[in-house]
Formats: sequence, C-alpha cells, structure tokens
Amino acid sequence: MRQRAELRRRASLPAGLLLLALAQPGAAQTDHTDAHCLALSMYFEARDDGRPGMEAVGWVILNRLESPDFPDTVCAVVQDGGEMPPCQFHWWCDGKSDQPAEDEPWRLAREVADQLLTDPPPDPTGTALFFHATEIDPPWADLERTAEIGTHVFYR
Repeated sequence: MRQRAELRRRASLPAGLLLLALAQPGAAQTDHTDAHCLALSMYFEARDDGRPGMEAVGWVILNRLESPDFPDTVCAVVQDGGEMPPCQFHWWCDGKSDQPAEDEPWRLAREVADQLLTDPPPDPTGTALFFHATEIDPPWADLERTAEIGTHVFYR
C-alpha cells in the first residue's frame, strides 16, 4: 500500500521554492509538483465551497493514491484519463484555461494543499474515491455515499 509519507517526500519543496512556484494566479503554470496539481484541483472543483469543500476534494485525490486502481502521484491522479473527456476531473479536460483567476480562493487552495501534504486534518469524506456536484446525477452514483460537503456528494 502506498504511504502518505512517501507522497509528502515527493511533494515537498523548500518553503521558499514552494512559495515562488505558487505565488500568483497564472504563475508557474508549468509546475507539476503534487502541491500545485492538488491546489489546482481544489481551486477549480471547490473554490466556492471554501476550506471544507477544498479539503474534501483534496482528500479524494489523496484517497486515490492509496488505491491500486489509480495512479501513484497527485498529478497523475488529477490528469488520469487525459485532456479529452472522459477524464477524472472536469476542470482538467474542459478546454478552458487552467490558470486561477481569483486571488483569494487560489491562495486558500495553495494553503490547503500544503496542509494536506504535510499535516493533513481528518478525512471528512469517509475515504471517498469519487465525488460529483449536487446538481448532477452521474450513472455511477449507486456507489456507497459517504458525505455531502458544500456543493458535492462523495462516494467510495
């Protein structure tokens, strides 16, 4: 089983480099560190849900790292399926810009990503591996429902 400690080792950057890499919306968009990929996913999937929603989306990605059914790095999990639908995370294959435009949610996403990779809070999703927005009803929604947080429903 993959260990979160290994994820932290791969994802860690000296604090100064991490801050430089993630400093501004639109900056370092070629950065493919686990922290950057995690922050982008939380920003695009849950920026309107604040910290609780971002943490929940982040935990889905971390939980997938523990599963043999998914890739073994954050960036590979996020980019699983490629840039054309079907993909795992809608923002990755929607054809829109992947550059954050809202400063405060982007700052929060970077902060939450750093916390999840270094000193994660308890998983609020009940080890969920999947989620969807509350306004849609995907065909796989017959999985075990574990939580509803913000505008998302979580499953394993």
